[in-house]
Formats: sequence, structure tokens, C-alpha cells
Amino acid sequence: MNDRNRYNETIILPKTDFSMRANLPIQEPKTLQFWNNIKLWEKIRENSKDKELFVLHDGPPYANGPIHMGTAANKILKDIINRMMQAEGYNSFYVPGWDCHGLPIEWQIEKIYRKKGLKKDEVPIKEFREECRNFARKWIEVQKESFIRLFVQADWNNPYLTMDFKSEASILEEFSKFFLDGSLYRGTKPVMWSPVEKTALAEAEIEYKDILSKSIYVAFDFIDPKEKDLYHSSLIIWTTTPWTLPGNQMIAYGNKISYCLFKVLSSENKNLIDKKYIIAEQLLPKVAKECNIFDYEILKVVDGASFKDHECLHPLHGHGYENRIPLYDAEFVDESEGSGFVHIAPAYGEDDYKLAKKHSINIKDIVDDGGVYLKETPIFSGVHVFKADEKVIEEISSKDKLIGVKNFSHSYPHSWRSKKPIIYRTTPQWFISMDKRKLREKALASIDKTEWFPKSSKNRIKNMVKDRPDWCISRQRSWGVPLTIFINKKNGEPLRDEKIMRNIINDVKEYGSDIWLAGDPYKYLDDDKDPRDYEVIYDILDVWFDSGSTHAFVLENKLKWPADIYLEGTDQHRGFFQSSLLEACGTRGTAPYKSVITHGFVLDGEGRKMSKSLGNVVHPEDIIKKSGVDILRLWVAMTDSSDDMRISDEILSNLNDYYRRIRNTFRFILGNLNENYDIKDVKNIDLYEIDCFILARVSELNEIRLKSLKSHNYHLFYKALFEFCTIDLSSFYFDVSKDVLYCNSIDDKERIARVNTLKILYDILLSWYAPVLCHTTEEAWQLISSKSLESVHLKTIIDVDKQWNNKKLLDKWTKIKKIRRSINSALEGARNQKKIGTGLEAKIIISVKDESIIELVKSIDMKQVCLISEYSLIYYNEKAPTKFLTFFFNEPEEIKIWVYKTTFKKCLRCWQYKEEVSMPKELCNRCLNVIEK
Repeated sequence: MNDRNRYNETIILPKTDFSMRANLPIQEPKTLQFWNNIKLWEKIRENSKDKELFVLHDGPPYANGPIHMGTAANKILKDIINRMMQAEGYNSFYVPGWDCHGLPIEWQIEKIYRKKGLKKDEVPIKEFREECRNFARKWIEVQKESFIRLFVQADWNNPYLTMDFKSEASILEEFSKFFLDGSLYRGTKPVMWSPVEKTALAEAEIEYKDILSKSIYVAFDFIDPKEKDLYHSSLIIWTTTPWTLPGNQMIAYGNKISYCLFKVLSSENKNLIDKKYIIAEQLLPKVAKECNIFDYEILKVVDGASFKDHECLHPLHGHGYENRIPLYDAEFVDESEGSGFVHIAPAYGEDDYKLAKKHSINIKDIVDDGGVYLKETPIFSGVHVFKADEKVIEEISSKDKLIGVKNFSHSYPHSWRSKKPIIYRTTPQWFISMDKRKLREKALASIDKTEWFPKSSKNRIKNMVKDRPDWCISRQRSWGVPLTIFINKKNGEPLRDEKIMRNIINDVKEYGSDIWLAGDPYKYLDDDKDPRDYEVIYDILDVWFDSGSTHAFVLENKLKWPADIYLEGTDQHRGFFQSSLLEACGTRGTAPYKSVITHGFVLDGEGRKMSKSLGNVVHPEDIIKKSGVDILRLWVAMTDSSDDMRISDEILSNLNDYYRRIRNTFRFILGNLNENYDIKDVKNIDLYEIDCFILARVSELNEIRLKSLKSHNYHLFYKALFEFCTIDLSSFYFDVSKDVLYCNSIDDKERIARVNTLKILYDILLSWYAPVLCHTTEEAWQLISSKSLESVHLKTIIDVDKQWNNKKLLDKWTKIKKIRRSINSALEGARNQKKIGTGLEAKIIISVKDESIIELVKSIDMKQVCLISEYSLIYYNEKAPTKFLTFFFNEPEEIKIWVYKTTFKKCLRCWQYKEEVSMPKELCNRCLNVIEK
């Protein structure tokens, strides 16, 4: 038996079943089963039924595929907040939901039918919609299982689904409020239109991609100009969408722009030579270069106002385009690029449309829903607009009206579902007016009353609402809630009848919205109305109206209105946040939320968007299988979610290390409470100063926690908590306490003080980490032999004693720890030179210039704090004895340290080197007394 083993049974060594290896992927599902067995969700609800309700309203994920890292981060962040508020003493009731209608699901079902050789229109609509419903149901179940595996605590047995009949009826009821009060109107306006999906799209359904287009300069000949100099001349327009030229109906100029008439003297295109053209004077050199016009002569300069009441011929005049093209002044025409003249196709652009309406031009749409020119379109009949550019260029060139062509790289809107480009198209749609019932005014006022996190997000949504057009809520699709409207064919007016609308809503609540789209809508007309006099609208509602209405059938019907928090990604300023704001302001006069939190996107470690092509996609299920959910939750808790959130193998590796350190913190505490797990049994004994310092740090952390709760910067608290566990506890307090905990007698006052402090730390750390490390804290909680609650997640936050707050003690021990770090650095140097084995073999001489620090050093046992055997303090200018092992100088702190080897003998029980250790027992006085007891 060696010397140490002789006294092993007299040492109180740590003992715990809380293993060092977590094995989370294997153990976490067992914890999930445990929570199910004890009916944890039901117990939480029962325990908190009389408490103040806290509601974070779930913005519904879309039910069309597995979850990704962004979805996982969103749900985990919501769950952390809900759990924190539950622990704070609230009834944090979370109802999860799903967005079930809309184009993405419909598009998937269309694909299935196309593979079978069927077109959507060949399938009965009821059958088609049932396929969509089943598709959504499938993915809801898949996503639900993923969210539960992420430890998201929610009312999973009663989620809200926008496709439930009651939900559809509620959405329709919200729609009817806009319809019946006159806010809803039918208008012909340019909307973003997807030719692939054959429907209007909302801004939130758009993404922008860089594309290469053909831009062209085209000549329009003047018709009988007032000034003789303009005879036989042409103005030049520039466009990046050649396909819109067949739809040209006007030309815009700038009243304040200076234009010049010039003659081409030399050009690559010989057909241009000696011809006269008009262009903005400032842009002539650039245009000449791009069109390979080598030389020209400016004949005259005129101002824009001189073009008033002028007309031109279409460049394809004589080939079916015989209308005269009027010129109008427009403020949007400038000299930044182009030619100073803007070709106007009112059916295919917002500015174009407004200018045409201003001058009472009859707007002509020459494109069908699929993006193909109508059969009556001269030359281009049956051609798809995205394949028309080359043909348009060819035709214009053959008429000698093409001045130049160049490739043009620019950002262009695409449907984020089909990934295909969209067009602006003027079609009849249904709009909610932003101004008729002061909706814009109410929304802006509500934005000001709402708390926005981060604060910058307030200006973002405010600018969007301030400048947004009327809300286009109609879609030309099949899978959704219908606009249940009859149009009087005689006067074109919608039938706004509250009784009819109520009957429809009641039937939808019982049978679903198929009763309109797949049934006989005319049965709802009163007997005195002839069905032949009415047109039925079969458009469906924008899915953003669906999700924007969820506050009505989730908050009002189940929880409370308004919600305390809405929390989604930053893209939802134009999506869920805004649709909810507009819907609620239109029906209730104010926003459905008190606070809005925005989180960033999940990117890879280099800050790039995840994509299959880059091979940088991180899947949540891969992390769960390899490391466990607690690691993923720790990543969310310690990441600044207000900015983009980065994740990579390297980041996950660091997180695994962080988790290991946190776990070891719990393991140390549990190991040293092995003789008594009852955390309520904190004995009434005075704590030592080092214990009080640790509790002062707890008080300081609690202030950070409360500020983080208020500002929703949770990462600040959890980063600080991690540093507390690793630096204050593991590297300092635990290190210093080991000798007392292992070697002092069980009834020793100092040891009891340490154990009491560990019990307090244990209870607090469990409470603070439970919202994040759900499994780990449950695992630790279940080791407590005497506990009043079945689960750690039934705990509330314990109060932090105000008496723990001690700034003087914090300042003092912060300085002491700095000296300790310097001594550790000196010892490390001696160890690296193999002059000592451990710090217990060392004798330290130290000098400090700062007299206040000298007094601090004198007030504590530096041998115990620094784990050394001998220690002495000398004046700063005094020389230490020679023959030291190593010397260390901390210049910034002005601390000098000399390391010597102690001459004392080692106690065989505690391994400390002390003067009183002697033969034959070779024990220090402390250890001798413990053994004698």
C-alpha cells in the first residue's frame, strides 16, 4: 500500500452517479419519455393556472418539408424564452401552429399530377384540395416530432392549423370585416405576377437574383412635330425589358431635362448615318459609346417642356402597331442612366400604370396568365415573354429602329418558391385600402407603441408600412380560403351582404371552405336574387392574410389579446409581423403584439448562406445524432440572435467543449454533496469570505440575467454564466475548496460553509440552466434524494438574497484573483522547467507596489487561495533572497514574484507541505485531528 492509499478511507472524496460522459444522443430520448410518463406539460399547466398569463404567439412555420437550422433556431429561442418566463413565475402557455394553405403545397401536388400526365384543371377541385390537405398533414407530423425532439415545450395535442375548418371560418370572418366596411375593393393595378405559378405574389414571396438581360436603345419617330427642326427625327428610349415593347402605349420625358437633337455622322450601323435623333444632352456621350456611334453633330438643344402634346409612332408601326404614342412629362424620368426618354407599357410597370391612369389612358394587357402573348397580339402571338426578347430585337432591327444593344447585369425579382423570374402585370385583383379607413395611420401609430428588439427593426417596418401600396390579398389558385364574393354583373359592384356572409362563415366552420370552391356558392343568394345576375369570385386569400389572422383564433379564443411577444426572423418585417399588424389594425385598431423580437438568419461559419451547391448546409438532425439537443440549445442561448447566427463544425466543437465544462461544474457540486443531496437543508452557519464573494458574483449575474430578460439579449447572460462556471467556479472556487471539502472533518465549520454554498449554487445553476440544457439539468435534478418536485422544469427561479450583493467584496476578490493569476503564471514557469511538480511544493515571495493591494493580501490566507505551501510579502524595492527557482514580473500590475522550493515535509493525507509535518506519522495537525476523530 502506498502512502496515499493508507489514508484514502479518511478522505471525503467526491461521489456521484452524474457521469463525466453525457452520451446525450442516447440519453435524451429517455428523458423525453420520462416527461411524457409524468405528464410534465399537464402538471406545469395545473401548477400555474392561477398565475399571470405570458403569451409568445407562434408565427406558423410552413407545412411543406422537414425543418432546417433556421426553423430549429427559431423554435428553440421561443422555447428558451417561454421556459424562462415560466420559471419567473408566469403561466407561459405556448400554442404551436402551422401555415397550411398556399402555393408551395399546391405546387407540390401539381408536380405529382404532372408526373401522372394530368393537368391540374383535369382533377376535380375537391379531390385536388384533399391532396393538398393530406400533404400538409404529413409534414405537420414530421415537423412536430422534430420540434418535440428539440425539447420545445408546447400544447402539442392542440396546435392551431390554418386549414382547420374553425380556423378557415375565423380567417373568413376577419376577411368579411374588411369586405363589409368597404376597405376591400376590386382594382386593376400592376402586381408582381408569376407566369409559372399563374398567380399574383406578395412582396414577402419574392427573392432577388442577379441576372444578365438584353437592354436596347430604340427609335420612335415623331409625328408632325411643332418645331421644323424635329421633322424626320426620332427620340431614343432605353429599356431592360424588350418584351414589354409590344405593350408600349406612351413615352415619358422630364420637363426639366435638357435634350439635344443630333445627327449621326459615323457609326458601326450604317443605317444610322445622317439620321437625326433626340436624347438627353447629358447622356449623349455614354449612349453614343454603347451604340457604337463614332461621330455626331449636335444640331439643337431644347428643354423637356417643348415635347408637350407631341406624339410618336410605334417602332413596329405598319405591322399591327398603328396607335399613336403620346408623350407626357413624368417626375420619375432622370438623367442617371438610359436616354432621358422612358418607354411606358402601363400594363407592366408601377410608374407606367400611374402615369397612364393620370392621363386616362385605357390600359391594355396583352399577356395571359402563363406569360404568353395573347393570340391577337401582332407578330408575337403565342410567344412566351421570357423567350421574346430576341424576337423583339430582331423585329425592331428589321425596321431600322434598333439603335443599340448591350448586356445588362441587374437584380431581378423571382418567386422564392418556383425560383423563376416574375413580371409586373396589371390584372384585376382584390385590395385592402391602406388609407380609406386610415389603416396606414393606425399601423404606424401601433408601430410606435410596440417595443422592437433590436430597436433598429422599428424603423425598418415603419418605412415599409409608410411607403407600401394597398394590400393585394387575392390569389388565382385553388388551395386556400376563398374570397366569398358575388359581383353584380349589371353594375360591377360586389354584393356586400352581412347575412349572406354570416351564413357562409357558419357553413365553413362546419364543412370547410370546399363548400365555396367545390360546391354551389349560388345557394347562399337570397330568393329575390337571380343567380344569373351574379358572378362568383373563385380567387383565394393571400396566405399572409391567413397567418396575419391567427391572432383572432389563437390569442382571442384560447389565450389573451394582444400577445406579449411575436418572435420571428428578420424577413418577417414584410411577412408575418406586417400582415398581423395590418390585419389587426384594420379589424381592432391596434397591433396584436406588445413586443416584437427579430432574429437573424443562420449562416455557415464564414457568414455565407447555406446552400446545397456550396455544400455548407448544417442539418439539425445531424447535430442531434452526433452531439445531442442540449448542444444545439446551448448554441442558440450563447449566440447573439439579433444578428445573423453562424454555425459550423468548428463552432460546434467549441460548444461541445463549453458543454463539457458546464457539465463538470454540475458534476463537481454533485460529487461533493454526496453525503446529503437535500438542497433545502442549508445549515445556519456563517459563510467564509470566499463563499460570500461567490454569492456576490451570483448576485451580480442575477442583475445581468434580469437585464437580459428585459432587453431580450439572452446570450449576454448565458455567456456570463458560462464564464462564471469556468473561471469563478471551476478554475478558482472549486480549486481552492478541494482541500477543505476532501480533507477537513465532516463537521468542520469551514467545510459546512463550503457545502452550504455548493447547495445554493446547485439550486441556482439548475434554475438558470434549465431553460437551455433541458436534459442535463433534469439528469442532475433526478439525483437529488430529497426533492419536492418530480421534474426540474416544475421549479421556479429562487430569489437571490439581497444581502449577497457586496460590491466591496467583489472589488477586493477581483484584485486578489489578479494576484493569484500572476502567482499561477510564475508556478507554471517553474513547472515547465521541471523545478517543481505542483504548486504545493513551492514557496512564494511576492512584492506589490500598490499599497491597497498589499493590505488585501495580508487579510487572507494566500497559501490556501494560491495552493502553495509557504508565502511571504516584501516591500517593492526590497530584494528577495537569491537561489530562487524562477522569477516572474507582471509589469502592468507591477507585481514581482519569486518561486522557491519549500523545505517543509509533505503530509501523506492531504499532500500539503507544512512545517509541523514530522516522523513517524508524517501528517499535518489538521489531518492528525481528523484521523483521531
